Amino acid sequence: MSNPIDMSRLPAHARLVARSDVWMEGEGVDQLARVAALPGCVRAVGMPDLHAGRGIPVGAVFAFADRVRPELVGGDAGCGVRLASARAVKMSLDAIERRVQAALDDDPLDACDGAELFAAVWRGGARALAEVPGVPEALAELASVEPVDGLGPSGDPDAYRGGFEAQLGSVGGGNHFVEIARVSALPDPEGAAAVGLEKGGLAVLAHSGSRGLGGAVARRWSERELLGDAIAPYLADLAGACRFARANRFVLAYRLLRALGAARSGKIAGGFDVTHNDVVREVCAGAPAWIHRKGAAPARGAEPTIVLGSRGAPSWVLRGTDCEGGLRSVAHGAGRRMGRSEARDKLKGRYTRAELSRTRLGGRVLCGDPELLYEEHPDAYKPVGPVVESLIEAGLATPLAELTPLLTVKR
Repeated sequence: MSNPIDMSRLPAHARLVARSDVWMEGEGVDQLARVAALPGCVRAVGMPDLHAGRGIPVGAVFAFADRVRPELVGGDAGCGVRLASARAVKMSLDAIERRVQAALDDDPLDACDGAELFAAVWRGGARALAEVPGVPEALAELASVEPVDGLGPSGDPDAYRGGFEAQLGSVGGGNHFVEIARVSALPDPEGAAAVGLEKGGLAVLAHSGSRGLGGAVARRWSERELLGDAIAPYLADLAGACRFARANRFVLAYRLLRALGAARSGKIAGGFDVTHNDVVREVCAGAPAWIHRKGAAPARGAEPTIVLGSRGAPSWVLRGTDCEGGLRSVAHGAGRRMGRSEARDKLKGRYTRAELSRTRLGGRVLCGDPELLYEEHPDAYKPVGPVVESLIEAGLATPLAELTPLLTVKR
């Protein structure tokens, strides 16, 4: 399929990373152009998963020289992916499904004081779970070896107390999910081994964010353009939301690792966590800039990163190349090609409910919301292969491993 979009509408400091066989909607490109034209924007990159959002394109990165625009992060602050790799287990898919159901019905944090739990993860992320009374021993052990996140200090948690701690360890709606996948291909076995991935092994993926907390941060900050001293207070609140999101993914991953009998440090071969909705200070064109990622995964240095497939499509673990031309980023997923209402209308006559719970790759889907099953069907997304190949051919990353989903949970 050729790309019908006229790229001349983009300003000179903006680019789109996508091969001609990647479907691209005009409204997404128009939104990319509009944001790139805002005062202070020095570079804009649309990834191959680019698609239109609520006035802001999803699947894009923007560099601003002297200002921060919170609306570019929006209410999904801190959204990202955690990967935890484990060796293959001798367990049938039926048994895995039963154990996952049980693990998701059991809240490992129900013995914790809510206020104490929220304050801890707001200030310290997943690592701080080790210090909270009531956290199960196995979970605390894993939390204690989490790396320091490198974010700046968090803001005042009192401004955001509202029961959000009850959402820790929850998937959320939309395109979020938690999944057990099998390592099905290793283009770079050595690189994959560095994050604990081996052929035939298993990987737990948790794609979620800061849940309702991100929306609260957005409501407080999104209508502003921040310059000078006004930037730091927002970044402090954003750091708290990002830490909450990382802790959320950590608990989600723990629940699935527990289902696999692998919730101990000696049974986890490796992993990483990437945030694809945030603002960070990085270098662009030789000068510091505020990098706004809106549905784009970081690909700094030679660090691992991941491009998510849609339900029933493989995800790809990549290694970044630190490509400044791509603002050290890659796509965060396949990218939508149908809106949610369009997907429901078009797919309800094409698939039965039973068919929706099985994938083309032999995996299963656990989801109690039939509308969401249609909205998130793979047909509503771009094929992930050309998206990943576009990133590789543009020099933004190199492939490490392909992950084929076995069991995907959507809530």
